[in-house]
Amino acid sequence: MNSTQPIYIGTDSGATTTKFCAVYESGDVVTMKVLQRPTNSQAGREAVISGWIAGIGEFLAQNGLTWSQVAGVGLAIPGPYESYGVWGKSPNLPASFSGWNVYADFKAALEKQAGRSVQLAVGNDGNYGGVAEAKLARGNSNASVAMLMPGSGLGAAYVGPDGLCLDGDTLNGMEAGHMPVPLQLLGITGKPLPCGCGRDWGCVEAYTTISGLSFLLAEKLPKYPGHDLHTASGTTKEKVLTLRSRAQKGDALALEIFNFQARVMGIHVANLVVALDPGIFIIGGGLMDHEATTPEFRERYLQNIRAAAEPYLWPQQRGKLKIVAAELGELSQAIGAALVALYRHDKLPR
Repeated sequence: MNSTQPIYIGTDSGATTTKFCAVYESGDVVTMKVLQRPTNSQAGREAVISGWIAGIGEFLAQNGLTWSQVAGVGLAIPGPYESYGVWGKSPNLPASFSGWNVYADFKAALEKQAGRSVQLAVGNDGNYGGVAEAKLARGNSNASVAMLMPGSGLGAAYVGPDGLCLDGDTLNGMEAGHMPVPLQLLGITGKPLPCGCGRDWGCVEAYTTISGLSFLLAEKLPKYPGHDLHTASGTTKEKVLTLRSRAQKGDALALEIFNFQARVMGIHVANLVVALDPGIFIIGGGLMDHEATTPEFRERYLQNIRAAAEPYLWPQQRGKLKIVAAELGELSQAIGAALVALYRHDKLPR
């Protein structure tokens, strides 16, 4: 613990929970111990802001730090956005949050608590997660890094040699989960799978994440007439959530579904590499969770991605693009938020 060195706070807020962390000026993380508290979005805007301030205070107290050391704060929040720091209409947040200038209200609360001006960076949670994972993956190099994070949806990020993520003018840059899948390469005919974003062109997210598993299960289950999922109790959602553990036990149906998702992901990796030309591509999300998946499962998934991507890369990229697993887990977005506050310290409005 250091009671004098400046620190940069990272706040990663979802609709349900918020995580807190910090980094020193060196970029080293203060602690890898997760501090997580309810976001209380159902209680309204003021409750959310109060919870963020209280959570930062609790983090500081736990680590022998003080508000006087806080040189900047980063806030990672889910999209979509109307403009910088202003929430758009989200399926996971109260309707009253649409149009909320989170940046202005949180900055005012920080300055009231600290008794001085505090710089604040606000960005997409997936983009900020990419910042943290990129710092770890690139080591001493300045390689650019792209990242895809399949979970309930498909997060995406691109991080340049300067360590900063591509946000776009309205923080909606790199929403790559909502680019269309080249359905003809997958032998898919008929109507594309629906996506929660409302687009009807076959979003990659619908084919690579939990959101599309129920459709994939319904499509592929008839090929396995003796499978116990035909008669298993529980909702469809409960059934699809068993697929990850089933695949790790060698279940042929589950493996076919994840092999298909990995192929879609690999084609999408190639699509993004053509546009961005990163030196490293990171795959994150729950399928890369070291506590919930085996090394064999993770490597199989990554190898399927590599195999699907390779034919569509430029010749000079083949065999050189590194496709690796994410390592930081649930802390990546909070760490990334702190790092962006550090990297942009001299460029943020005061």
